Parts: sequence; C-alpha cells; structure tokens
Amino acid sequence: MEFKNTTLSNGLTVIAEINPSAKSMAAGFFAKTGSRDETDEISGVSHFLEHMMFKGTDRRSALEVNVEFDELGASYNAFTSEENTVYFAGVLPEFQTAMLDLLGDLLRPALRQEDFDMEKEVILDEIARYEDQPTFKMYENLMASHFKGHPLSRNVLGTPESVTALKRDDMQDYFDRRYSPGNVTLIGVGNIDWDAFADKAAQTCSHWKPFDVGRTLTPCDGAGTRTVITDPKINREQIGILSPAPSAQDETRFAAQLLSTIVGDTIGSRLYYALVDPAIADEANTAYDMLDGTGGFLTFISTDPQRGTEALDIALGEFGKIVDEGFSELELQAAKNKIASSATLKGELPMGRLTAVGFDWVYRRQYMPLAQQIEKLFSVTTDEIMSVAREFDLTKVTVLALGPLEEI
Repeated sequence: MEFKNTTLSNGLTVIAEINPSAKSMAAGFFAKTGSRDETDEISGVSHFLEHMMFKGTDRRSALEVNVEFDELGASYNAFTSEENTVYFAGVLPEFQTAMLDLLGDLLRPALRQEDFDMEKEVILDEIARYEDQPTFKMYENLMASHFKGHPLSRNVLGTPESVTALKRDDMQDYFDRRYSPGNVTLIGVGNIDWDAFADKAAQTCSHWKPFDVGRTLTPCDGAGTRTVITDPKINREQIGILSPAPSAQDETRFAAQLLSTIVGDTIGSRLYYALVDPAIADEANTAYDMLDGTGGFLTFISTDPQRGTEALDIALGEFGKIVDEGFSELELQAAKNKIASSATLKGELPMGRLTAVGFDWVYRRQYMPLAQQIEKLFSVTTDEIMSVAREFDLTKVTVLALGPLEEI
C-alpha cells in the first residue's frame, strides 16, 4: 500500500491510496459543498446540481455520458449531503484514464436550460416520494429541530417551493461560487497507475479557474426540544433522538464511534437488548455523525405507537446509565471488534475504501492507512469514552416523533 498526492497549479488536490494487488480501482471528485452552504432561497440547489452534472457537458450529451460509463463497465453514482457532494466510479484498471476523462468532464457541466427544466420535475417528484418515507421525513425534521437557526438545519433536497422557484442562473451562480478547484479533491483508491492518474488529472482539470471559497463553522449545542408530528397514515411510531457529539476534526472521534456502537449498534448493544430483543421496538440504533466543526449522536427507534412513550423512556434511561455507570470491558472489546471488522470488510474493495480515504482528507487533510485507524481504535480507553459521554452529555437530547401519536 502506498500513498501519493500532488496539488495542481489551480489548487486542485489529487491523492491516491495505491494497492497493486487490487483487481479494480475507484476514483471520485469530492466537492466540499452541500445544503449547509446554501441559502433558504436556493435550498436544494446542491442536490439539484448533482443531478445536472450527469445531463451533459460541452463535449458530451447526457446520453453520451451514460453510454460511455456503460462501455467502461463502470459502477458509478453520486450523492449529496449537508456538507459534501461526491461523484465517483469504479472500473477495471485498464479503464482508469478513460474514466478520469469522463468524470473530470462531468465536473464542468453545460447546465442547458432545457435539461434544467426537465430535471426540475424529477427533483420535485423525488421530494414528494421521500416525503412518503417516514424514516427520511423524521430525520429531516429532527435535523431542522436540533440545528434550528444553524446552516445544518437545511433539508438536502430543498422544499417544493425553493426548487420550483430556482432558476438556471441561480444554479450557475452557485456553481461559480462553490466549485473552485481548491474546494474539490480528486481521490483514487486501488490498482492505480499514479503517474498516469496525476497526468490525466492535470490534463483534465488544470484549466479550471480558482477562486476563494469558504465555510463558516458555527458550533451548535442543539435545541434540546421535544416535538411530535402526528400523521395517522403512518402505522409505526418513528422516534428520532439527537444529541451533540465531537466534530470530524476532533481527536476524540474514535472514542465517540465506540460509544455509539456500545449504546446502539444494530445487534448486541444496550438499545438492542433493552428494546429490540424484548420486542418493544422493531428497530433501535445509534450512529455517530461526524460533521464539519460539530457532530451528533443519532438514534432511530421504530415501535408500536402504543409503546412509543415506553420505548423513548427506556432509550433515555439507557443513555443515563452509560453516563452514570459506564460499561463493561466485554462491551468495549465487542465494539472495537465490530468496527474493525466492518472497516476491514468494506476496505477490501477500492469502492468501499474510497469514502474513508476521501473524507479523511476533506475534513482533516490527513491520510491514515486502515491498519493505523484500527490501531488507534484499539488504543482507546474506557476513560476516554466516558469523558466523551459526559462532556457531550448523551442525555441532553432533541427528540422528534412521527406517527399516529399526538404526544409522547
């Protein structure tokens, strides 16, 4: 395994984790922009723009983009979050250069008016479809409640009103403000020819004009509110719990990851044995969400409405027990083994390793081999985890319930 990096004259960073024994390679452009970088008036533009990237460039039509990906046998996609938009593909090593040419071209879209008008209807339909998914609806409303007044409160998809009002020139303006080469990183993982990789990046991206891009990092302790959204059409009560956590830049992030696994891993955690095993809830899990300058412990519970209040009280009680009493050495060792196994299994494929390498660099300008990450994970002590649990106070929560209940 070898790490290589270079920076083009316009500020675009190119990095690669090279594994000659891999049978494939994956690459992605990580743009440090998402819904937190929007305004209310253009809410949803980051995600809409992600769609438009695949609608063609000055060199390729939308059909040609898709046909070329297919001809390469590529596994490709993109995603947008509150903080990042990522465009990626995985191919056999012999298609590395062709894939980079295509991905790089996508990052300079034509943004044709007719494509914009057509894709707007697709986005509005997507918003409507997600509105019918209780877990998604609960998550978006929980984020809006917890981060009220903070940029992270914005819905990634936007609203029907903001997307309907959005104009093609608004999107072009956003692109021109956020997609500077200094705000984008090209990541490669797997069986990579580094010299060819770096040369193709320079050939494809060096003409991109640089400009200043920033992001205001505002801390957020969370609203600490309890909200109920009553919807009799939903059969199960969906309960979301969100509390503060270390940021993506915080050295205690490994302790936070272990804490969330002990508390709420999908199997064998405190919440599993307190809620799922005794059939009080059909789902109960906690995840640690590392964000830029802040973070959150996210807990999701799905339960019978008649047991909604009981399930919430049990979950909050388990949080309190962890803060007050701690956990056993067996629980800690199991959590370490789970995280290490999951990271190793995912990291065996370049496509699975891509986001780990990418976000290490995007958030911390750091490359950390998988073996070193696991070593740091196993070095975390009980005291370090308890310090995180108490400093960020698992019991200081924002709660949002969605379902038939009128109160909880």
